[in-house]
Amino acid sequence: MAVSEEECSSAKCGPSSSSSSTAHYLAKCVLRGSVVLQVLYGRIRSSSSKDVVFGKEASIELVVIGEDGVVQSICDQPVFGTIKDLAILPWNGNFHARDRKMWGKDLLVVISDSGKLTLLAFCNEMHRFFPVTHVQLSDVGTKSHLPGRMLAVHPSGCFIAVSAYEDRLALFSTSQSRSSEIIDERMTYPFESEGNASNIRPSLQGTIWSMCFISQDSGKLDKEHAPVLAVLLNRKGELLNKVVLLEWNIKARAVCVVSEFVEDGPLAHDIVDVPNCPGLAFLFRAGDALLMNLTDARYPCLVCKTSLNFSPNAVEELTFVEDSCKLQDVDDDSFCAAAHALLELSRYDPMCIDNDNGGSNLGSKYVCSWSWEPENSIVSKMLFCLDSGEFFMIEIHFDSKGPHVNVSDCLYKGLACKALLWVEDGYLAAFVEMGDGMVLKLEDGRLCHTSSIKNIAPILDMAVVDLHGEKHDRIFACCGVAPEGSLRIIQSGISVERLLKTAPIYQGITGTWAVQMKAIDSYHSFLVLSFVEETRVLSVGLSFTDVTDSVGFEPNVCTLACGLVGDGLLGQIHQCAVRLCLPTKAAHSEGIPLPSPICTSWSPGNININLGAVGHNFIVVSTSNPSFLLVLGVRLQSAYHYEIYEMQQLELQNEISCISIPKKEFKLKQSDLSISANRKSASSFPNGFDINKSFVIGTHRPSVEILSFTPGRGVRFIACGTMGTAMSGCVPQDVRLVYVDGFYVLAGLRNGMLLRFEWPSDQPTSPPVNDDTALSNRNFINSEENVSSKGDNLPAPLQLIATRHIGITPVILVPLGDKLDADIIALSDRRWLLHSARHSLSYTSIAFEPSTHVTPVFSVECPKGILFVAENSLHLVEMVDNLNVQKFHLEGTPRKVLYHSESRMLIVLRTELNYDTCSSDICCVDPISGSILSSFKLELGEIGKSMEFVRAGSDWVLVVGTSLSSGPAMMPTGEAESIVGRLLVLWLEHGKNSDSGSMMIYSKAGSLSQRMSPFQETLGYVPEQLSNSSLGSSSDDNNSNGSKIDEDDVWQLRLAYAAKWHGMVLAICPYLDRYFLASAGSAFYVCGFPNDNPRRVRKLAVGRTRYMITSLTAHFTRIAVGDCRDGILFYSYHEEARKLEQLYCDPYQRLVADCVLMDAESAVVSDRKGNISVLCSEHLEDNASPECNLKVSCAYHMAEVAMSMQKGSFAYRLPADDIFQSGDTDGPKTSVDSFQNTIIASTLLGSIMIFIRLSREEYELLEAVQARVVVHPLTAPILGNDHNEFRSRESPVGIPKILDGDMLTQFLELTSMQQQAILSSEPPDVIKRSLKPLPSSHFQLNQVVQLLERVHYALS
Repeated sequence: MAVSEEECSSAKCGPSSSSSSTAHYLAKCVLRGSVVLQVLYGRIRSSSSKDVVFGKEASIELVVIGEDGVVQSICDQPVFGTIKDLAILPWNGNFHARDRKMWGKDLLVVISDSGKLTLLAFCNEMHRFFPVTHVQLSDVGTKSHLPGRMLAVHPSGCFIAVSAYEDRLALFSTSQSRSSEIIDERMTYPFESEGNASNIRPSLQGTIWSMCFISQDSGKLDKEHAPVLAVLLNRKGELLNKVVLLEWNIKARAVCVVSEFVEDGPLAHDIVDVPNCPGLAFLFRAGDALLMNLTDARYPCLVCKTSLNFSPNAVEELTFVEDSCKLQDVDDDSFCAAAHALLELSRYDPMCIDNDNGGSNLGSKYVCSWSWEPENSIVSKMLFCLDSGEFFMIEIHFDSKGPHVNVSDCLYKGLACKALLWVEDGYLAAFVEMGDGMVLKLEDGRLCHTSSIKNIAPILDMAVVDLHGEKHDRIFACCGVAPEGSLRIIQSGISVERLLKTAPIYQGITGTWAVQMKAIDSYHSFLVLSFVEETRVLSVGLSFTDVTDSVGFEPNVCTLACGLVGDGLLGQIHQCAVRLCLPTKAAHSEGIPLPSPICTSWSPGNININLGAVGHNFIVVSTSNPSFLLVLGVRLQSAYHYEIYEMQQLELQNEISCISIPKKEFKLKQSDLSISANRKSASSFPNGFDINKSFVIGTHRPSVEILSFTPGRGVRFIACGTMGTAMSGCVPQDVRLVYVDGFYVLAGLRNGMLLRFEWPSDQPTSPPVNDDTALSNRNFINSEENVSSKGDNLPAPLQLIATRHIGITPVILVPLGDKLDADIIALSDRRWLLHSARHSLSYTSIAFEPSTHVTPVFSVECPKGILFVAENSLHLVEMVDNLNVQKFHLEGTPRKVLYHSESRMLIVLRTELNYDTCSSDICCVDPISGSILSSFKLELGEIGKSMEFVRAGSDWVLVVGTSLSSGPAMMPTGEAESIVGRLLVLWLEHGKNSDSGSMMIYSKAGSLSQRMSPFQETLGYVPEQLSNSSLGSSSDDNNSNGSKIDEDDVWQLRLAYAAKWHGMVLAICPYLDRYFLASAGSAFYVCGFPNDNPRRVRKLAVGRTRYMITSLTAHFTRIAVGDCRDGILFYSYHEEARKLEQLYCDPYQRLVADCVLMDAESAVVSDRKGNISVLCSEHLEDNASPECNLKVSCAYHMAEVAMSMQKGSFAYRLPADDIFQSGDTDGPKTSVDSFQNTIIASTLLGSIMIFIRLSREEYELLEAVQARVVVHPLTAPILGNDHNEFRSRESPVGIPKILDGDMLTQFLELTSMQQQAILSSEPPDVIKRSLKPLPSSHFQLNQVVQLLERVHYALS
């Protein structure tokens, strides 16, 4: 039996931090929740940007909608709190920003569970949001009578309103003075002194459903004119909602009710201001919309009424559209929790999805979402969606009689949307309650589907599977609800779509390059492949054709580098010479009109070239032994005849290891986005420096150096960055110059490290000349100038700001475009995408097999193609989504999923099927194509609840639990309802395709395996039809060979046993390889198969709890039972006596969502309040309370409900760990045994969390780091939450915490100096006493970075 927290506090059950049995975990979100609650449009990054903000419950995502209508994510930032509402505070020309970087940019206004009103600004340098100010509204958490539920912002950006759930609101004005805070006036209505219920003014007493400011004339935007706020109020006992108009007299510091308005008719649910029409507002009601004139707030009047009960005239209708997404099958309140997580709604809220008395019973259509046209125009236009899924447009016109409303015909019909956003170029982002969103485009008087916005919430169940023995798990998840139910395949990394794969005939490739014919070309013309003793040139197009002879490249050599020297002029560098070629028309349509290419060559004499790079009108090569750097020029002598000449030759003190020349001509843009950054970066270069004549080299010193060649002045040494003593001997393998709001240099080293160098902000005006450089000013040839003059203040010292270990093999850097701000692929042990715009070093893995070479190949048919060389084959792919999720649409709602290894099939339990013969079934799904191969239908009215594979002798059978009632499983008290269920045992038989028995055979149309290659079908792709690294659509995919199930080779489900049980069979679990556990109501049974016969089931023992059992799990002989109130109970089964004995119980009350036994003595439990707890049993003293046997070892508040958890293995070790830690004998060591104690959890909001077991030393180190990170201004929670309080919420005082991996990951995103500053800071005094002191500064930084890198490497 469980007791309350107060009753158990005297038992001292909390664990000691010194206890040897204390578990240490780190929680890391590997897939953020996909539920979008708010969607906004504004100028977030600059005054000219057009950004979209997705407000999620636990994060803020900044995206853009591209010209092709595809949503592209810029950043997804966790807030370490719960967002309640989000709005845009538009920039006002009267504002005086104290920070020049904020000039012209909109701010985000956020209210959250921190109890604060927060204003956020986006920092381009750090690539994330930072708080501008916090205003305290209430205590932490949710208080119905204190402001903190809903936001409204005045169109001018001058005023903000925050409402409580009922009875109260707060008003704020923004400052127009540079010297004052951005929030300068605040008023609460009613006043705090009037807070008692007896004193609350009747005019605002009730539940606030909606509110908005009424726009005014542009001449009335200052504080001399009182703003008017319209509030839609629901008062108890009244059938209709009223509009209450409040006026705020700022000078008099008074808020008063000006008037009230109520119109007989249906229930009103929202009030919306009309932009560009001062004084007008829409009042949306069930069945109609009222246009109101509130210009004179004292006398509100109705302008016109528009009926919403249109006759059906859908332009486009989806075949699976239903009237709503109501959930008919609510097992143990799981969807009730989901609904509260998504939206907190009242009884009459029209968007309520799990209440039979919700809006769907209002009888009339209602507006569930809307969005105004973003461009300012004379005619105000609104797109809106009805609960029927129909989309319409409203236009407001003015004539001599005043405003009138025109409503269009139906523009589109689909699912009802909870949020809309109309952006420029006619795109509309629409979000469905529990399914994928979509981007629609308005053209020719209709809305057309353009792309999808993935939403995998809610995740009801998952199976973690290593499908092909690749040691690379993927997650098969049951996502969404009918009619948007689907099976999703979730993997780490960026997903790629495989377009073409060649036969494995390309052995010995040493280099790949894609080359354009002209500098202005958007697409590549040639693909150059270099082999050990050969070079081939292929044309880029519908097919790759060998055009080596027509291009003119030397075919019998190994090419070191190649590229475009000038329009139509290609350069090839090999060991003996540099060759210029003019391709013919046979190779390219813009080639020269001659039968053979014209070529010219230059040779360095009797020495060999070892490196080279091709730039615009110049070439740089180097030699070794002796070491020289040569800069070559190109000049036209006559038509089609060019000459290569030597402009300068330099003797080298240190041998060069790599050379890089920027490809595209760079032009510095003066924009509002980066004015100050541009000026800063430009001032870092000497006068006369031309970035278009520069190149970067890596040397064996080791160092990274920037040089520039200027005709008449020769080579100038611009900047130098050294590796330092800690990385001596780390020779650069590749270097790249990048420009994003400023220049920086990336270097990939031969030992698998990645470095970033920048110009220091405090660079002295006259830096000393470094004589120990790669260049010497001796032995100049063809130049009368020195390399650099001391009067040029050269070289500038580059500052090493970030280092990362990304593997053990040399790092190759390949930009995904010619521009200096293009993202870069880093090729090492794995494939990483470097985000150039991010602060420090930020990278994400690419879901593709190990590769030796990569190059971007852009063509008309494949505009974003990337060519990988892997296993002697060429793979042409496109990176299509940062969210590596593949979708198989299933009818109904998928509830449970299992993987059957013998048949290599997924077994899925579905409910809410719209069939005449059944509403629930168990189907077999091909994990490659998503095809449904067979199905076992349950009885009509029977609902599947649980299923598990159980061993019956030497065979495996499927045990299924059902309910024969559609009612709830439990009473409001938590006790089980008196209903009937069934226990079924199914055979999984191997046979041929047949229609006999209770099985249906049918295949999913349009499955991924049936898709054509883009080289045959060039119409593009649908974003939800994605392939990934193992489950691609290409028939040549190695990982798919032999995996797709033969359509004639069918596994069928046959009924072996069925029996009615008293109670809903909600949980099933295998036990000891010969029994299984099954729960029915508040009882659970140990069952077995007599004589291993699955046609007979015998109940061997029974155990009972006080409340409804929600979960069962077992580990060897230990049984863990979770119920809806008493938490977790540990049992043991005595086989000889056939009795169950309760051993331990939960010290606290909790509604268990799921439970996993780590071993016989510890369990990880998720509850319906969003908590994860680790419970363990200890042998207590004899006088210990029998009511508190389990102790809470550690806990973590996720703020999301984890409905499914699984135990897994996880090894967070880099391939080079032994090398990295060879000298760190005092550093924390990773216990190999802890690799098997990882927990994977999926939530109702679509998140995937991993809980990693740490050693005590690792935990203490990271705990000390987290204590500093959570309070540092660069990394503290942006909504003002106390991080320790947030992650400890719902946990007893004194319980050790699970470390927050998302908080610690921010540490990796900082520069080395910022990291060191954090480690050098003092933690808060509250927790300082419990922390272990950190080791020496340099040592601890390396330890922390390496440990976090290992976690990031493994999770990516």
